[in-house]
Amino acid sequence: MAEPMPVASDRRRLERRTDPTLAELTLPELRRMMVTTMLFVTVLVLFVWMVRTVIIAGILGVIVAMYMRPVYLRLIERIASPVVAAALTLTVLIVPLFGLTVYSYEEIADRAGYVNDHQAEITQRIDAALHRLPFLESANTKTSVKQAVLVASNYGTNILGGLRSALATLAIASTIFVFTAYYVMVDAVRIMTYVRARIPPRYGELSRALESNVRGVLYGAIYSTFLTQAIKSLIILAMNLAFHVPLSAVLAILSFIIGFFPIVGSWSVYLPVAAWLMVFRDAPGQAAAMILIGFFVNTVYISTFLRPKIAAERSRVLNFYWMLVALITGVYTFGLVGILLGPMLIGLLKAILDTIMSAPAWQWSDHGELAQSSAR
Repeated sequence: MAEPMPVASDRRRLERRTDPTLAELTLPELRRMMVTTMLFVTVLVLFVWMVRTVIIAGILGVIVAMYMRPVYLRLIERIASPVVAAALTLTVLIVPLFGLTVYSYEEIADRAGYVNDHQAEITQRIDAALHRLPFLESANTKTSVKQAVLVASNYGTNILGGLRSALATLAIASTIFVFTAYYVMVDAVRIMTYVRARIPPRYGELSRALESNVRGVLYGAIYSTFLTQAIKSLIILAMNLAFHVPLSAVLAILSFIIGFFPIVGSWSVYLPVAAWLMVFRDAPGQAAAMILIGFFVNTVYISTFLRPKIAAERSRVLNFYWMLVALITGVYTFGLVGILLGPMLIGLLKAILDTIMSAPAWQWSDHGELAQSSAR
């Protein structure tokens, strides 16, 4: 007759008899543990330092792979080669981005050439507009304005030089992005199986909570960020087209990109556009509308209310307040990657607290067996 399975209290006593305690460790074993730990920490620090410049590219590769994986799975049903299916999936994303980049560069270079050919006219218009402002009627601003226009006229050359200086970094980041996206897209199931197999069963509840919370907050943060950035860029595009602003599409694309970075946002687009409307169009009403709509709709409503609200609802992990704290403090603490790290850290903290403070009805042993709690 088989022996009955011990309940949780008996199982814990059995584990205490079989698992070694710190007092039972020998000096060589303790020394080996310390050396292994120190070696692991050293290698980990060196690894983080080595990949510090491409961390964002790697994270973006993982995100793109997870979002584009349904497309990859559809293609793999028709194409037997995973390499070809993954390449076609990435092409769907990369080709439009490359086209937008080339278009934006050509438009900006064209406007920079116009500024270079009309420096005197532009200087006179800006200087006259400044003299209409209070306390500047008699100020001598022509020299400063001329210097600013000269700097702007060299913008096309500066873009080319900046691209050349950043070519090595861009090449490395692009390589990491492409291969990370390919690797995660093709081997997503194998990666998750490997990670889960390395987690001891006793931490099963905690690992499931961590995985669920991280997946939820990342999905919410990414979805809300891209959605709200698209909405803000469409608003900028609509105002530019309504007021007949040059480079309307390029400015909308620029607003979408720089909105991911800390401190800067769509205000760094609509404020210069409002100044341009004042100086070159003499249209204070349009300039005021650009500033008011940009500030109260894009900056205040969308960035500080709509984005964390959508992220909280999509994540189903954090409420509005904690998602707001995560997004704002994450970006200002970690920079661009803080869009993900901020919600991830608070999501991990919530999972740990929920696991510690809960009273689970089941306990896991290191042998992978589920033992019924003695409270039942």
